[in-house]
Amino acid sequence: MPVWMPVVAIALVDAEGRVLLQQRPARKHHGGLWEFPGGKIDAGETPRDALAREIAEELAIQVKPCDCAALLLAEEAREGQPPVVLMLYRATCWRGSPDGREGQTWGWFTREEARGLALAPMDRELVERISD
Repeated sequence: MPVWMPVVAIALVDAEGRVLLQQRPARKHHGGLWEFPGGKIDAGETPRDALAREIAEELAIQVKPCDCAALLLAEEAREGQPPVVLMLYRATCWRGSPDGREGQTWGWFTREEARGLALAPMDRELVERISD
C-alpha cells in the first residue's frame, strides 16, 4: 500500500500553444486557485486511464490515453496526510469543448498569462517548468 497519493493532471495544449487551466471550487483544498485539470487515480486504473476518465467527468473532453505523453512530476507534503505526487501529462489532440461540469471556471492561457494567475502550489511549479 503506497504511503503517498498518486494524482494525474493534463496540460492540454491548443494550436496557439496555450494550456487549459481550471479554477478549483471554493469548497476544496486550494479552493479558488487555478490548476491543470485532473484528479485521483482509482484502484485498478493506470495513470493515463484515470486521466482520460477525470477529464471526461470534469470537462466533457475525450482524450485517448495513448495521446497523453508523460511530462513532469511534482510533490506536495500535507500535514497529517500522505504526500500527493502529481503526474502531469501533455496532449495536443482531443474531442469536445471544455464544459465545467463541476461548476468550475476554465480558460486557455499562455505560459506568461498562467504565471499571473493564483495557481495551486504544485501547478505553479509545473507552469514554471513546462516548456514553451
